[in-house]
Amino acid sequence: MFGYSQRRCRIGVHPRACTDPAFEPTDQKVRITMTTASRSLLRASSAAVTAVLLAGALAFLCAPAASAHAALVSSDPAADTAVPTPPPRVTATFNEDMQPAFAAMTVVGPDGAQWGDGEVTVTGADLGIAVRAGGPAGVYTVNYRATSADGHVVSGSWSFTATEAAPQAAAPASTPAASTPTPAAVEGPVPAPQEDGAPVWPYAVGVTLVVAGGALWAVRRRS
Repeated sequence: MFGYSQRRCRIGVHPRACTDPAFEPTDQKVRITMTTASRSLLRASSAAVTAVLLAGALAFLCAPAASAHAALVSSDPAADTAVPTPPPRVTATFNEDMQPAFAAMTVVGPDGAQWGDGEVTVTGADLGIAVRAGGPAGVYTVNYRATSADGHVVSGSWSFTATEAAPQAAAPASTPAASTPTPAAVEGPVPAPQEDGAPVWPYAVGVTLVVAGGALWAVRRRS
């Protein structure tokens, strides 16, 4: 008994424990009770924190899928770049397919004029329009508006710079008018030139006959 009391006294739990082995200090009971309660509270708190973290992680992972919308991912020419001359066509590429209906795109040149040519084309996720030839050098702004497959409307713009003016469109070469062929002269017999008036030789023959007849008559009369 004495040895047990000395051991309890050396521990220094409570002075009464030196003489009463059955004695349990009240503060020790309280400490044991508080320790048990603290552990239970800690376990409950840890479970709650874990649940909150899991819920936050799930919300974070699901948020992009729920809030994702169509967006421009690239363009040709690229935004804020320089090209040698105005391109023949501009194209915007999105992260999902676009609807052909209600698609719109304009190309405004440095002169403030519209340089888009023709209708806007929609091919999958690409939205594009042709550019008229002969554009001046300077900054061009492309404006676009389209509707994605899920009905979300996306719009915006981007700019690029043409360092030189585009060459003017070559005028079509004129075709020379066909010359009318000159008809070849038809060669034919050349008519002999006619003399003015009646021919003279019948008169000469008549005079000769008259003179000869008169001479013959004179000779016969003398004989």
